[in-house]
Amino acid sequence: MNKRTYYPRIFPIALVLLLTSAAHAQESLPTLVKRVKPAVVAIATYDANGEAVMTGSGFFLRPGQVVTNLHVVRGAVRAEIKTLDGKGKVFPVNGTLAVDEEGDLALLSVEMPLERARSSELASELPDEGETIFVIGNPLKLEGSVSDGIVSAVREVPNSYRIIQITAPISHGNSGSPVFNLRGQVLGVVTVKVTNGQNINLAIAAARVEQLRAGKLQPLAALTVKNKGDVAESLYRSGLESLWLGNYDNAVGYFENAVNKNPKRAEAWVQVGYCKVKQGKIQEAIRAYSQALQLKPADAEIHNKLGDAYYYSGRFREAIESYSEAARLRPDCAETFYNLAITYFESGNQSMAAAEARVLQRLDPKLYEKYLRETM
Repeated sequence: MNKRTYYPRIFPIALVLLLTSAAHAQESLPTLVKRVKPAVVAIATYDANGEAVMTGSGFFLRPGQVVTNLHVVRGAVRAEIKTLDGKGKVFPVNGTLAVDEEGDLALLSVEMPLERARSSELASELPDEGETIFVIGNPLKLEGSVSDGIVSAVREVPNSYRIIQITAPISHGNSGSPVFNLRGQVLGVVTVKVTNGQNINLAIAAARVEQLRAGKLQPLAALTVKNKGDVAESLYRSGLESLWLGNYDNAVGYFENAVNKNPKRAEAWVQVGYCKVKQGKIQEAIRAYSQALQLKPADAEIHNKLGDAYYYSGRFREAIESYSEAARLRPDCAETFYNLAITYFESGNQSMAAAEARVLQRLDPKLYEKYLRETM
């Protein structure tokens, strides 16, 4: 009796939700572009004399807050954004609310009326290789240009971010453009890199963007141009560019030169260690990570990376010690508990593997499913 009474009430609601979800999933690219384009902006910067310095792209992360590449606004005294909806409208940039030097990101404060407020949804997961994407930006001042393509690679870069390589055509002026998936979520932020005369299309993954938190407003003029005479910084940046492209042999040379010039930069030692792991030179990697930990003993990610090096060398006890310290320092990091569960499993300690896996399941169900697949 109860089933006859309740099923007719539930089924129409479920059907409506199912149809709504299906309709959203089948949204055409032109319709999708129209929906997300109002959140994308063109950016123009000017020097103290009012002369144009650079043009770029960006998007509203939150109302009145625009994300772009740091290199787009660095060196400028004044900037403005132009919206891409309708005929567009120009609004002044008040300054920066947050800056991510290594990620080449800046969060700008924009003075505009609340009724024109826009925001964007960041993707919570990394894209799959081969996934279709599209980019909206302002290449060569061609405002609101749309290009599409696929994800050709996703690469890890130490210091908590990923680089997404895409095939969508981009040019200068696209710096800061959002990369969208077919759900209209921002997967990453385009950063144009030119290597060996070729335009390599790269984007900083959305997880790094999510870490931008609005702080004290700073004037654009406070973003000083990097000293070109800083050899260690120049070497480090060149290493990052090679690392982003997956050229570890090239990258490690730059990073090793960088630590020779400035041995107190922990991040450079981390990059040396990461490249050494990729080259299969595990003992050298362990030495580099250990050097980094002398400089930053409370850095959870470095402990994680050192644990990886120990794991790859088959030294499970030391790996567990490193991962456990990372977990103590950052008990909310799912990757650490994944590492612990896998290492305990490989070492034959099934009960501890199960205990760490339960923590992982609570923190990240998707990563937990990956663990189950790998240990079945």
